[in-house]
Amino acid sequence: MKVPFLDVGAAYREIQSELEAAILASLRSGWYIGGEDVDAFEQEFAAYTETQHCVGVANGLDALHLALLAMEIGAGDEVIVPSNTYIATWLAVSQCGAIPVPVEPVASTYNLDPSKIEAAITDRTKAILPVHLYGQPADLDPILEIARKHGLRVLEDAAQAHGARYKGRRIGSHGDAVAWSFYPSKNLGALGDAGAVTTNDLELAERVRLLRNYGSRVKYVNEIQGYNSRLDPVQAAVLRVKLRHLDEWNARRTVIAGRYRAELEGAGLVLPHVPDWANPVWHLFVVEYGDRDGLQGALQQAGIGTQIHYPIPPHLQSAYRSAGFGNGDFPIAENSANRLLSLPMGPQQDDEATTAVIRAVIAAVRG
Repeated sequence: MKVPFLDVGAAYREIQSELEAAILASLRSGWYIGGEDVDAFEQEFAAYTETQHCVGVANGLDALHLALLAMEIGAGDEVIVPSNTYIATWLAVSQCGAIPVPVEPVASTYNLDPSKIEAAITDRTKAILPVHLYGQPADLDPILEIARKHGLRVLEDAAQAHGARYKGRRIGSHGDAVAWSFYPSKNLGALGDAGAVTTNDLELAERVRLLRNYGSRVKYVNEIQGYNSRLDPVQAAVLRVKLRHLDEWNARRTVIAGRYRAELEGAGLVLPHVPDWANPVWHLFVVEYGDRDGLQGALQQAGIGTQIHYPIPPHLQSAYRSAGFGNGDFPIAENSANRLLSLPMGPQQDDEATTAVIRAVIAAVRG
């Protein structure tokens, strides 16, 4: 049996009639920039994430970048980032002219380690940027406490955490702002690029609104030097439909993750650790294995799709060669790059497919 890593078209097929009706209504509305669907999605996603304001933007990287700019992060400032993350987290900092300062994750959760943050703070540090990696919340309370102690801003990268909860409360407004991606493969995915910023800070939300629209509230009146980064109304219409299904789809992911955790226990893999205070949404199900590449090859031969998130950590990318980092500087991130493998995970994955994955993994590990 062949099992894809993720069938992004399956969500469309499940709710095809709803999506097509929403897209057609959006096209017929005559609103091709902004309009009712964008306004409604912003209100609905703010309510879903238990926050006061949502500002739609063009993509997840812009959400990070514009939120940092709204926090007045600029040239020469330092922002603490995880060493283990997708490079977009770092790029957003660099696009502001600021300097990403990497801090290692907790080895068992792969998320930013609060106990290592203070050692990285200098008089140029302006913000902390934790990532809720793989759909599991970072440990926010100690991060927020450190930020308050040192007068720092906190911007959360929740590109993989739509619907996740930290100590019972949805990710969405624990820090000063939260950046979201709605890339098609996300738990809440558009049919193209899309993103948003959520916050309880009205002033910050209004500044993001200015930045996304050329620095303008009134046509031809430009208050600041802004950007063109607006949420497309057709994508907003799609996201409104999918948002109604998100909790059910996350619940299905949780069932699949539960089977993986129960039935792969003792198979020789390091399985995801979930702290008591976390309710992850299993954007990815990531296992750790010494011969990761051999395991991936064996699963490929068995028809099981997998992916590696992420094979080269940001500090070893050519894009950051000028920072002077080298092999061994961030060993936990490097270990993740060398040993982690993402198994198939998606809300339309059925029991038969999950069983096939489990059997193939056990067979591959036991040789």
